[in-house]
Amino acid sequence: MTELRFDKDGLMPAVIQDHITNEVLMVAWVSKEAFELMKSTGQTHFWSRSRQKLWRKGEESGHVQEIVSIQTDCDADTLLVRVKQTGPACHTGSPSCFYETIGGSPDETMNTVVELGRVLKDRLENPKEGSYTCLLYSDENKMYKKIVEEAGEFVLAMKDGDNEEAAWELADLMYHIMVAVTKSGLPMEKVYEKLAERKK
Repeated sequence: MTELRFDKDGLMPAVIQDHITNEVLMVAWVSKEAFELMKSTGQTHFWSRSRQKLWRKGEESGHVQEIVSIQTDCDADTLLVRVKQTGPACHTGSPSCFYETIGGSPDETMNTVVELGRVLKDRLENPKEGSYTCLLYSDENKMYKKIVEEAGEFVLAMKDGDNEEAAWELADLMYHIMVAVTKSGLPMEKVYEKLAERKK
């Protein structure tokens, strides 16, 4: 294994990502001892610079992080840790510590898919009158037929070379697929596992 390079204080930053969405949940500092604890327990451990002590994520809140993978960068001085997050990652109650936009807009990024996924899950758990998503949840035939319909419209738009229309139809297709996946509870880990087999 690559030898990790901790700084002069014996620390290195760790970027914590959701294992399904790759959403950055938080950034924290890791000491050698914290890293060893992560490997031995399968949960994230960090070093608090303000309290000068080791801590396990969720030790007070219960919002633990189960480690799926740990990677290092090319300089071996930063960790990327993908986790299964229980509850919100941020002490404010936000799913991620990175919730404030101070420049540009995340609407044109993968963040839109993450946020939409949260809305779809909420509509399933807390039905809202007049919601199109809830209508689909209540009528599985319609839900599945819409996927087929939108797939056809996307293919035709692509064939016509109309990027604007193709983007619209792909967004529709992705939305309807996400509705069905949310309703069915299909584990995305399994989907990624099958996608990995196609990297040949």
